[in-house]
Amino acid sequence: MKKIILTGDRPTGRLHVGHYVGSLKERVRLQNSGEFDDIYIMIADAQALTDNAEHPEKVRQNITQVALDYLACGLDPEKSVMFIQSTVPELTELSFYYMNLVTVSRVQRNPTVKAEIKQRGFEASIPMGFFSYPISQAADITAFHATTVPAGEDQEPMIEQCREIVRKFNAVYGETLTEPEIVLPQNAACLRLPGLDGKEKMSKSLGNCIYLSEEPEDIKKKVMSMFTDPNHLRVQDPGQVEGNPVFTYLDAFCEPGDFEAFWPDYANLDEVKAHYRKGGLGDVKVKRFLNDVIQERLRPIRERRKSWEKRLPDVYDMLKANCEKAEGVAAQTLAEVRHAMRIDYFAD
Repeated sequence: MKKIILTGDRPTGRLHVGHYVGSLKERVRLQNSGEFDDIYIMIADAQALTDNAEHPEKVRQNITQVALDYLACGLDPEKSVMFIQSTVPELTELSFYYMNLVTVSRVQRNPTVKAEIKQRGFEASIPMGFFSYPISQAADITAFHATTVPAGEDQEPMIEQCREIVRKFNAVYGETLTEPEIVLPQNAACLRLPGLDGKEKMSKSLGNCIYLSEEPEDIKKKVMSMFTDPNHLRVQDPGQVEGNPVFTYLDAFCEPGDFEAFWPDYANLDEVKAHYRKGGLGDVKVKRFLNDVIQERLRPIRERRKSWEKRLPDVYDMLKANCEKAEGVAAQTLAEVRHAMRIDYFAD
């Protein structure tokens, strides 16, 4: 069996550091590992419209922003097929067939769906497209026979529901679809990066994130204003490391060489944590170090993005060609699905 990756993001704004440590960094690693036969990176504009139906221009404009962020992070158009979801109509038809295999109560039990509904304040007024997006996501994954889905921890319930759909389809119609596996970030701190304000989730809508394309002075301003241990009022006070966003970010971004480069007073992050817990280490010093670390990680990303911004026609040509390629693959899967369901009436 081929090893195939399918993953992607909603184009509702520029991508942020939570996207980077949660999935983008891992995607680049997997892309360059040579272990996979095909890699599909989807800009999920149709999914973005499920809660932005009245603002299509917002979604349209952000397709370019997401594509630039992908390229800036190191996703290579020679190795990965970047495409736009809505240009592959076969995904919609697959979703329609899969809806018959999933109950409303099962979707209601999906923890990710429940959390997203609460976050957006939909309550009883849930757009049907948004409610059914686990089914749409299953269509996206299975259309390319993906075996691997690099994603954040919050997507585990979605992948499990996709696996259930695959098993049900194959049991009813015969072995046709491929069951995927999720690949989580290797660094546990990257599973769910908190917001700068200490809230559990980093979110564009909450305004508590650092964008990959932000300028150095804006990054520094955000880092220095980050939420930290509210009981660490004086430098000499013992500080709390667990649940402290500044240290969570250091766990996610810090590399061994950063101490020699930016803070030679310490050999590693464990020494910093021990000092902070004991007392005698102020938040400002820790934040200054975190700023140096994040600036170092984001500098090459920002520089590559600016280079691609000067080549927008090339970006558009790449996307157009890849959309056509992705549709060809999805059309083949749809033909297999229709044959298995005995609805390919004129195939002969």
